[in-house]
Amino acid sequence: MNTTREFRARIGVLTAIAAALAACGGSDDDNGGGGQAPVAEIRTVSTRADMVSGGDALVEIVLPAGATTAGLRVDVGGRDVSSAFAQRADGRVTGLVTGLAPGENALNVRLASGAASRLVLNNTPKGATIYSGAPIAPFYCAGPTPQLGNGTTTPSTGASGLSGQPDANCDIPTEFKLYYKSSTPGCTTGLPDPVWNVSATATTIPAQPAPAATSCFKPYDPAAARPADLATATNDAGVQVPYIVRVERGTMNRGIYDIAVLFDPTRPAWTAVAPQPQWNGKVYINFGASTGQPRRQVRPATNWTTADAQLARGYMVVANSMMDSARNSNRVLMSETTMLMKEHIGDSYGPIKFTIGNGCSGGSINSNMNASINPGLLDGITTTCTYPDSETTSLEVGDCTLLVEAYQKTGWLGLMTAQGLTQDQINAKKAAINGHPDQTACHGWYNAFGSNGRAGVYNARFVTDTVTGAITQSPTATNNCELPNTAVYDPANPAATANLPRCNAWSWGESIWGKVPGSPAARDTRDNVGVQYGLKALQSGAITGEEFVVLNETVGGIDRDSTPRAARSAADREALDIAYRSGIVASGRQLAKTAIIDMRGWDDSSVPANVPPGITPPGNPIHHVWYSFAIRDRLTQDAGDARNQALWRFANINPATALIPSTAMANEAFASMDQWLTTLKADTSAAPIEQKVRNARPASTADHCYLTSNPSVRVTDQAACDADRFLQPSLSPRQVAGGPRREDVLKCQLKPVDPAEYGGRLDAGQLARIRAVFPDGVCDWTKPGVGQQVAVSPLSFKAGPGGQPIGAAPVSARVE
Repeated sequence: MNTTREFRARIGVLTAIAAALAACGGSDDDNGGGGQAPVAEIRTVSTRADMVSGGDALVEIVLPAGATTAGLRVDVGGRDVSSAFAQRADGRVTGLVTGLAPGENALNVRLASGAASRLVLNNTPKGATIYSGAPIAPFYCAGPTPQLGNGTTTPSTGASGLSGQPDANCDIPTEFKLYYKSSTPGCTTGLPDPVWNVSATATTIPAQPAPAATSCFKPYDPAAARPADLATATNDAGVQVPYIVRVERGTMNRGIYDIAVLFDPTRPAWTAVAPQPQWNGKVYINFGASTGQPRRQVRPATNWTTADAQLARGYMVVANSMMDSARNSNRVLMSETTMLMKEHIGDSYGPIKFTIGNGCSGGSINSNMNASINPGLLDGITTTCTYPDSETTSLEVGDCTLLVEAYQKTGWLGLMTAQGLTQDQINAKKAAINGHPDQTACHGWYNAFGSNGRAGVYNARFVTDTVTGAITQSPTATNNCELPNTAVYDPANPAATANLPRCNAWSWGESIWGKVPGSPAARDTRDNVGVQYGLKALQSGAITGEEFVVLNETVGGIDRDSTPRAARSAADREALDIAYRSGIVASGRQLAKTAIIDMRGWDDSSVPANVPPGITPPGNPIHHVWYSFAIRDRLTQDAGDARNQALWRFANINPATALIPSTAMANEAFASMDQWLTTLKADTSAAPIEQKVRNARPASTADHCYLTSNPSVRVTDQAACDADRFLQPSLSPRQVAGGPRREDVLKCQLKPVDPAEYGGRLDAGQLARIRAVFPDGVCDWTKPGVGQQVAVSPLSFKAGPGGQPIGAAPVSARVE
């Protein structure tokens, strides 16, 4: 067949069809082609049309050229809702549609011309999940006052901060309170209604805490005389207003939330179509730190009172305990909660211009994972103590935990003694294997989160001597569910407790990962098969061949319960696929769509000689500099460049801590992100979002650092920054084992043991022993990880674990 002739023939046919259509007046499309009157476009403002929740939706009607609202008719399934729509002060035609039935609701818009369009709204009742799958059970709700548990099956619970009782879904009626900021100098940022909480095992209820007498924020009574110490705020439009804040407290996705915003009680009621003008339409979300998977409802860990700079400028400040990493390590559920909070704001307060996410440590994890799991929820993020995501951060946690234990085993200790090494020499070898300035960074991980993967009852172990690494075991048994020990799985009694709750992150996210076939345990991603701990230390001569072999013979792995074992840890292949496809492993391709300012402080050691000048050594140094560079490397690998990530490094600009930026830097990051996103939202071009983000980046966000020798001067010379020992990225144990700094390989592909890799540092006997340790081969870091693939997030887990791509949002269409 002559393919050239066939191609030309097809072009000729297409040209003839186009000419015929032109002669008939064009195509029949929604813009009024073919002689038909143009139709209106229908858009949901606060969320996608197929992800509406709670029975209401803010809807915008975009009229075709020349059309007006005169004669506009809107109905939902035949119910006339036309009166809800009008042209608003911003020129948009919007209306809040309420009373939506569960499931599909056809929203029809008919213009005076008779032209009609339809958009189907899919409504999920409040209390049900949208895309995170089945909620975890059991889960214990909070009431108006703390309640004592029974000590065997039910935990004690704290106060919700609300007066109503929770229903079966832990939903509690919403409440509103007014506070004002005092102008009194020296006031503090404590909450005006402190959290009243109890431990899960409490047997007595403590007295309700009273607000601090020095609190900046005090209750405001609009019926009383205006307080003499009422401060004023100047928002970002330059308008000075009384500093009065309305706090909405309610529940969403079983989390308790606070929404704080400037409020004028003398104005008419605030509605989605008539917001009060002191709100600038911008949202600032605080994500809480740490990580955990407790089964109790609590108030958010982040305080709206600490966001004074944001509130005063007219931002709405938002927190939800299900967006706190310490309370929820199911990151898909977390991102869904973020989406639902934004929808609630849109439907209750009005359209959102843009959203900034903020957080340190686990809060940075949730900021980044929102951007990876469901891009677009956050337009920009400002993070400190940054990690890319929870799944790959757990690599270093797990490796450090195994290594700290291995250093206390007979094999390693005996070798150290036989060689007559001093403790300083031993610690230098540990540092080389761990990849850190010294041994204390891995001690930090061991003590802070070494037990976080425990599935059931356990006795925590702690490094109690940071010089020798000696470990002490707690005599008290506990669990990570915050339930009575008798109410959770017990690895010491597996058969009898098999179906009781498991308490690690993978079981908490069981709706995402699914269960191991034939087992109540969740699939998980932990793996160290083929990992040659200390490989680069061997190659550099920092450790000997015998030390390398003994270490890898000794280190072993863990089972699903995190119980140490001689065999290496092995991941479930299905879990690996899910982690990458869903964006749970933070994807550079997805992160590239978000503006990022990363304020990277120092937290790499607790040895005084290795601490920046003027800084008190931290207790558990775990927020390592290299994590920010891991994000940069993922962006470069997956998106071609990292120009959407501003990296600001420091080590001693804040006298209180080397980890947290100064107030001046934090405020600068906030103001710079505001400028960045304002420019971004003004770009109405058809360019991809990745390009828009880069085009909008202000020059003021250029990468820079503050040298420890002169922390008052900003330095933009990256070579000078890199030369400062306290600004340099260290390595992780897995990077010392040969892995990439991206640290995005959960499980490596294997290759045969190659003697050349060891540079002649292993003799024949040692090579034989290494082959015995790695019978199936060692990590081939030149290849992608097992299951590593392009993220297709967001995924929906509504139909079960594994997830399905959600696809494009529905759009309106012409109806006859």
